[in-house]
Amino acid sequence: RDLVWQGAMAEFEAPWSNKTSAPVDEEVAPRVSEDGWTAPRREIFTDMDLRAFKSSDACNELVRFVRVLNESAMGKTIGDMSDPVSPSIHKVVTLLSELESWIAEIPPIEQPMRFGNRAFRDWHARLVERGPDLVKPLLQDGQKNASMELVPYLLDSFGNPTRIDYGTGHETTFISFLYCISKLGQLGPEDASAIVLCIFARYMRLMRALQTTYLLEPAGSHGVWGLDDYHCLPFLFGSAQLVDHSSIVPSTVHDDEEVNTRRTEYLYLDCIGAIKEMKTGAPFSETSPMLHSISQLPNWRKVNTGMLKLYDAEVLSKLPVIQHFLFGRLIPCTWRAADAVRPAAAATSSSSAPPSSSAVPAPDVPNLTQDDPNPTGSIHLTSL
Repeated sequence: RDLVWQGAMAEFEAPWSNKTSAPVDEEVAPRVSEDGWTAPRREIFTDMDLRAFKSSDACNELVRFVRVLNESAMGKTIGDMSDPVSPSIHKVVTLLSELESWIAEIPPIEQPMRFGNRAFRDWHARLVERGPDLVKPLLQDGQKNASMELVPYLLDSFGNPTRIDYGTGHETTFISFLYCISKLGQLGPEDASAIVLCIFARYMRLMRALQTTYLLEPAGSHGVWGLDDYHCLPFLFGSAQLVDHSSIVPSTVHDDEEVNTRRTEYLYLDCIGAIKEMKTGAPFSETSPMLHSISQLPNWRKVNTGMLKLYDAEVLSKLPVIQHFLFGRLIPCTWRAADAVRPAAAATSSSSAPPSSSAVPAPDVPNLTQDDPNPTGSIHLTSL
């Protein structure tokens, strides 16, 4: 396990070195402070940039990180993390709890629009104001200046305050925030399960509160042809939890009583419960046909493998989603980004923009039923 984690963390053992995953073009590298930290910036503007990102060590290491987290959650419940966790895990959970406490202090306002309550902008403005102070306790004394890299990831983890929306791009930014903390050595391989079952589960609770309180618009949702309107990773991690479960099978999602009874322990069932609460008045097969089809798979290993493929295909490989990803020292850009299109790209619709047509076609997603030589999605040490 330690070897797997180290393979995911290129600088885990030496976060202060000038080492990066691959040589960075000095002409295009973002300006850095005297001690080497920089405010991360966008570097993906074109399909060519996206292809460079997908073939980069930075992308490969981030995917490794996700896969390690996925494997660490297999067969475990949220309740399994009731034992004392590391101080770093506790600090991140405390941060998320503080963010949720602001919701009661910043209630939604009366407005004519049904979605996108403008009070979310006040909530996010407080996040911007207090972001540096929230991040610094997560770092050691000699790392405090690294907050200039971490803060932008935190700010973009909960939705866009201009459009008042949220989607899988923001979710990926939060995972990147945790990845950066790990590269700084504040989270180690022994924390992998707790990252999913304590931190990410707490993040999901916060996001459900933000979504329902401020009625965040789904960012670029596929409508019924997606998993749900906002998320992807809880389905991945949640299906990992259920691998080889003795009684809960993929078709259990149709048993409302079982879903409601067990949802506090399993991320996947909690997502199903949230969808059924939000989308009433029609059968589950109509409101969520993709999840309905997945429920017919024979076991959770198949589901988990498919979810990992889907995350790569529908999040990391989609320009409208990943074009807002940020790069700095901890997640370096090692290609020459299309600088000539920077002004234009900033003006285009973002990953949070809704589709231009109300009739959204079914996306080209991986075949979740296709056999895979590595069905658990685990990483073999020999592959490192």
